[in-house]
Amino acid sequence: MSIDLSTGARHESNLNSEWWRSAVIYQIYPRSFADSNGDGMGDLPGITSRLDSLAALGIDAIWLSPFMRSPQKDAGYDVSDYQDIDPLFGDLSDFDSLVSRAHELNIRVLVDLVPNHTSDQHAWFQAALRSEPGSEARAFFHFKDGKGESGELPPNNWVSMFGGPAWTRTTNADGTPGQWYLHLFDSSQPDLNWENPKVEEAFEEILRFWLDRGVDGFRVDQPHAMGKASGLPDHPDVARAGAGFIEGAASPPMWFQESVHPIFRKWRAILDSYEGDRAMCGEAYVLPLSFMALWVRPDEFHQTFNFRFLDSEWKPETLFNTINESFQAFDGVGAPSTWVLSNHDIIRHATRLGGVTGRPTASNGIGPNDPQPDRELGLKRARAATLFTLALPGSMYLYQGEELGLPEHTTLESKYRKDPTFARTNGERVGRDGCRVPLPWESGIGAANGFNTTGKSWLPQPEIYAIYARDQQDGVPSSTLELYKHALRLRKDLKLGEGSFEWYPLLLGESSLGYRNGTILVVHNFGTEPIDLPAGEILASSFYGMTSGQALAADQTVWLRMAV
Repeated sequence: MSIDLSTGARHESNLNSEWWRSAVIYQIYPRSFADSNGDGMGDLPGITSRLDSLAALGIDAIWLSPFMRSPQKDAGYDVSDYQDIDPLFGDLSDFDSLVSRAHELNIRVLVDLVPNHTSDQHAWFQAALRSEPGSEARAFFHFKDGKGESGELPPNNWVSMFGGPAWTRTTNADGTPGQWYLHLFDSSQPDLNWENPKVEEAFEEILRFWLDRGVDGFRVDQPHAMGKASGLPDHPDVARAGAGFIEGAASPPMWFQESVHPIFRKWRAILDSYEGDRAMCGEAYVLPLSFMALWVRPDEFHQTFNFRFLDSEWKPETLFNTINESFQAFDGVGAPSTWVLSNHDIIRHATRLGGVTGRPTASNGIGPNDPQPDRELGLKRARAATLFTLALPGSMYLYQGEELGLPEHTTLESKYRKDPTFARTNGERVGRDGCRVPLPWESGIGAANGFNTTGKSWLPQPEIYAIYARDQQDGVPSSTLELYKHALRLRKDLKLGEGSFEWYPLLLGESSLGYRNGTILVVHNFGTEPIDLPAGEILASSFYGMTSGQALAADQTVWLRMAV
């Protein structure tokens, strides 16, 4: 392996800066976190009841995946009312109680905002269906006449990200075929027309509604999809019409349009008008990172997810180049880099590091008929990867359950699957359900291990989840939960999130990566043989019981305070 040290990035300390620059943000998938009423669906009171556990974990903020009113065709990413709570999860008073309790515990609250599309049950879209072509109501969305002699063909060749065409034809009141509407995702998720100023005005009101209720910011879903090329032209490469981003290629007509940036500048101004350093994180899946950095200029998003890092294979040369690219891109615009290993859309890293997947972030999932991961190896590498990442300066995102070392549910039967990807591809892609299974809290409490007391669960847990339950790990020194607690405490005490970064040349190569954050040396062994470490004090180790003077074993990470 060739590592060119001349390309190695440096990052200077940014102490006493805004909270979001160094925060550890914990993603909660509400339907799978905790169920207070036993109906099998997680809810807001359930989250509130477990916030003490998150405070003990040592996180700075929570990010709530969708909980707004929705028909739940796509797990809440199909919103029917942006200013209300879906009854599955509670009501606005439950939300207010959650925010209040979180703030008492010094935990900030970010909420998911889905601006590219609504549900087809939203009042805006229902009004559009009742209205004539060219009406003000239809201008909220992309309604177009079809091609062909009688409009029987879609307006263009775009393909849905969930599979199938990106257009669905409507039926007029008299039963005749009508116009087509655009949906880059499921047919129940019509895309909003962001060229319409009334759409902008509506969302500015939505932002203020939640900010006035005390939220500390937003995670913005699919912001790169909001703008569309004028006239909605055909994709120039029909074979790639539903592929999303292609690095190195020109922006396709449905993604990454320049027209979105003025929108986010207006949103930033709204957030800046509120006290308390409110923040926005964009799910801007754009590469290279120099392009992504344009989304986090000082007057736009505060941060974006670092998909380059998330998508990187766990190999020394790849990580070396990715970390360099991250600091160079984001430091160039004065934004923090973000680091993330798992989320609700990808295979949990305790599973994908077990050696069975190709592309690390493959959202196709793993089914019972696929090769199964090595759980022991996956957990060993996941603990090491987490420790390696937690010491990097910037903001860290954790996904619920990773602090327990939860593996993906890889044997979930087809009859239980809910992800629309599974249905729209006729099972060719098993989808994301495996990483969305409810959490185990107390082993043996009902069939759902303390997710509730009834045992009901919208997705069933695998039997092995009982050994990962929080009560089985709390206070156990060797557990993954205690490793996370210890590392997060050190990260805060040592101000590593606000710290500096430079590579450690003596431990860079085919079998190891080492970097320094201040006086702390972080080293991971990618090889098969032990590695001698420099003198110093071992502060944290992905293997329990490591002491100073021991060699670094294969698939192990340590934090070492170097001797002066």
